[in-house]
Amino acid sequence: MIQSIERISLTAADAATLARFYIEAIGFRETGRQRIEAAAYGVDGQALAVSLVLGQQEIELVQFDRAGAPYPADASSHDPIFQHIALVTTDIRSALARLTAGMRMISKDAPVALPASSGGVTAAKFRDPEGHPLEFLQFPKASAPDQWRGVAMPDHPCIGIDHSALVATDTLRSIRFYSERGLSVTARTINTGPEQDRLDGVQGAEVEVTALSPAGPTPHVELLRYRSPMAATTAAAADADVAATRLIVRTAACNSKIMISDPDGHRMVLLPAS
Repeated sequence: MIQSIERISLTAADAATLARFYIEAIGFRETGRQRIEAAAYGVDGQALAVSLVLGQQEIELVQFDRAGAPYPADASSHDPIFQHIALVTTDIRSALARLTAGMRMISKDAPVALPASSGGVTAAKFRDPEGHPLEFLQFPKASAPDQWRGVAMPDHPCIGIDHSALVATDTLRSIRFYSERGLSVTARTINTGPEQDRLDGVQGAEVEVTALSPAGPTPHVELLRYRSPMAATTAAAADADVAATRLIVRTAACNSKIMISDPDGHRMVLLPAS
């Protein structure tokens, strides 16, 4: 069973350059870089891995020696390859103002204040310079989750990673996959209306959102099943492609590092329990 999501792993075409974006624009701190064997990620040869921390949460940027394809330029927020990292902010407008050249907005007229029926957060979706989708979140003070109450960074409005959201083509099938590995459904909403259209940069958005949480602390997983628009048909990402994102999880269900995929091809790397 999954004990915690240790980090979120992004494939990078240029890990060093992309790391500067995450450090300078978002407030991450680099904690190390090393050469690693790429086999555990399904790729031959080696890779450069750069570790970055924001608050108590971690991501890694992995640049494979045998590089794959860039992020598809035409991929949308309802595409099955879509998987974003949701970053919590204490001041979303200030966070957006700090974004540097090279990023691209997904949301229209951001930030977008969602109604209470859709969680009541203020949010904005955008892409980093290599195309990875990201989201800024600002919770209402009165209803912020306990883990974010009173958290602040001295020099930046971004304070941590709340979740990784991924598109699912069949909610029940994906819930079964993640539940069998120890994640529990902790919230479900149907998000729709003009605010959701603006957030996702599409027309007629109607999204089943399902939160799945491990026994350990943040981050968690969110499933996004688009009833409308229908899921796009972009080809699945290969293991070395920039669109290939991995959840690195700690579990008692394995004795060695292995990678598996959910029903829609989203990757999860299992680490033995510590």
